[in-house]
Amino acid sequence: MTNDSLTPPVGHVALIGNFPPRKCGIATFTADLREALVTTDPDLRISTVAVTDEGQKHAYPPAVGYEISQHEADDYAAAADHINALNPDAVSIQHEFGIFGGEAGEYLLKLTERLRAPIVTTLHTVLVNPTADQRTRDWNFPAEKIAVIPHGIPDVPFLDPAFQKHNFGLDGRKVALTFGLLSPNKGIENMIDALPALSQAHPDIIYVVLGATHPHLVAREGEAYRERLQAQAEALGVADHLMFVNEYVDAPILKAWLSAADIYVTPYLNEAQITSGTLSYAVGLGKAVVSTPYWHARELLANDAGALVPFGDPKALASTIGDLLTDSGRRDRLRSNAYDLGRQMIWPVVGRAYLDLLSDARSGGRAPAPVSNLRVGRRIPLVSTLTAVDRMMDGCGMLQHSRSTIPDRRHGYCLDDNARAMMLAVELKSEGIETERAARIADTCAAFVDSAWDEDRAAFRNFMGYQRNWLEDTGSEDSHGRAVWALGRVVANTDDHGLKLWVTGLTDRVIPASAQLTSPRAMAFTILGLINWLTVYPGHRPARQLLDTFAAKLHEKLREQRRSDWLWFEPVLAYDNARLPEALIRAGQRLGQDDMVRDGLAALDWLADLQTDPAGHFRPVGTESFGKVYSRPLPFDQQPVDAWAMIDASTMAFDVTGDSKWQRHAEAAFDWFNGRNDLGLRLASPNGGGYDGLQVDRVNLNQGAESILAFQFSVRSIRQLQRLAQGRAEPMVAGAAE
Repeated sequence: MTNDSLTPPVGHVALIGNFPPRKCGIATFTADLREALVTTDPDLRISTVAVTDEGQKHAYPPAVGYEISQHEADDYAAAADHINALNPDAVSIQHEFGIFGGEAGEYLLKLTERLRAPIVTTLHTVLVNPTADQRTRDWNFPAEKIAVIPHGIPDVPFLDPAFQKHNFGLDGRKVALTFGLLSPNKGIENMIDALPALSQAHPDIIYVVLGATHPHLVAREGEAYRERLQAQAEALGVADHLMFVNEYVDAPILKAWLSAADIYVTPYLNEAQITSGTLSYAVGLGKAVVSTPYWHARELLANDAGALVPFGDPKALASTIGDLLTDSGRRDRLRSNAYDLGRQMIWPVVGRAYLDLLSDARSGGRAPAPVSNLRVGRRIPLVSTLTAVDRMMDGCGMLQHSRSTIPDRRHGYCLDDNARAMMLAVELKSEGIETERAARIADTCAAFVDSAWDEDRAAFRNFMGYQRNWLEDTGSEDSHGRAVWALGRVVANTDDHGLKLWVTGLTDRVIPASAQLTSPRAMAFTILGLINWLTVYPGHRPARQLLDTFAAKLHEKLREQRRSDWLWFEPVLAYDNARLPEALIRAGQRLGQDDMVRDGLAALDWLADLQTDPAGHFRPVGTESFGKVYSRPLPFDQQPVDAWAMIDASTMAFDVTGDSKWQRHAEAAFDWFNGRNDLGLRLASPNGGGYDGLQVDRVNLNQGAESILAFQFSVRSIRQLQRLAQGRAEPMVAGAAE
């Protein structure tokens, strides 16, 4: 499978990191990224998870919906379960050493190992020489899994430093600035050592160190480190050229300080600084930057966007900064180059890049099986049960949708599901399976189908709200056709005399009204229902006439549309595709039309080939393909109803031809439920239900009515296939394998 055309947009992202009012750069970045994402796509839903440092309680804003205590191992697994329940399309994790609990932050793995959605991790530090504990996370990712997105910055105007200096009492001073949480790894000592030479050449120089002391450092030693730096400046006689601003400043104040700076300095000590938000901000505001050559600086300041000096070299700092203060032409050139570069780093651009990356991750992601319910290779019991169906029932009928296993009342009911549930319950009852429950479900669903029929309009309605109000005057043609299909099968299979009287009376009125149908699927479903009806009432003239008419029309559609590379009834593919050739083959058998049987088998063969992955597993036509004229199908989202249709049609074709290839196609379609699919994930639940589909990156764990019914009917069909194969004395080839 290729993902070139699979870039579905993300509609829901889980964002994990620190968050304000926690005072650290990762918190600021996470908040800025969140704002950029929602600004880029206002419809995007973001679920934010904040990691809280030990002993702290932060008054997070409403944007933070979940909190992890940094050193509580169980919090990480619980957070993963919570995120899985929210079912985001992708997860964005901000990674920095020291913000997650456990050795080298290993508790994060308790979260990532359980997540279902694809993960995009932003690495804020990459180590050259990791410790043994840190090295356990060296997973040797291939290059194609790595993307480079610049650190985002605000979009601000290009201002002369003098514009803001008066706000800080710095008029007439040359300002060198370093910003960030104060800690020993920033190299401030080297810049202070450079001040004697700098101040001698430029008596108006002042070095501003902007930012509060890192909270973890304060917790260990208070302000001792800042006091040592102050003492160093006093000993060198440059205390008047050093200014500490011991504040955690917000974005507007930071931008004002950066605007006031003539030179921005990052004298960091460690090469392994993969990204620096402060450096990005300085470049974006068009500052002349002097930096040691850590990774981010070496890359960002190339092409004359800044100046680099060796690590731990105060003389080089003094010389380079002094030259820039003297040479205004070069300083302005660096500023202009930096500002131009910064336009590629503003948050709107970065937000769009993140959304594209998250979408790509969703398209190409292959999530591991998240819970024991979804595990490839475990045998699905071929047991018919109404347990999952009954869970979706109430006194009115079968509800359409669910959230996980809980019926979602907001979407009400539909004729489609109730007609199929009636059909299933009748057939199980006639076989003596769960007879009491089957009878109750059959009666309830029959009452729903009866109420769906509008005698005045001679048409079915499909959708009913939970308040039992019909939401339309007339339902779709396809829902009408499925109702006829169900009514025909109920007539043919019920052992309940009262139910048979009702269904016969209703169907006798429905059949003539069905002649107005024109949709190929509506005609196909009607054909399947009429064939069942005629096994009970072979002399029913309206049914016989309608079968003749619809079979001829369906056959004609195939003849009109087929081309050398397109052997199909329509110029597009949609849902329940296999029902079209199944209906044509069954009609041809009933009517003695060998050409219908032959052409129907050829169309089914073409579809089966189209729905077989090169690796050999079943891949139903995805909903992304719907409406694409004469186009090869896209694989996602894959729906259980299509697997059921292929199992039914292939089982029927095996019965007609005896060709074992149809046995293999049916078994492959059933094994799709068992995890033999594009993601290797199971689509059947342990209680006899079915999950709602295979998305590009995961299983949709909701269990709606259609999915439950599709799986239960698939079980019945695969059991029929087994009986047919045994009757032909041929061994099973693959079906429902261990």
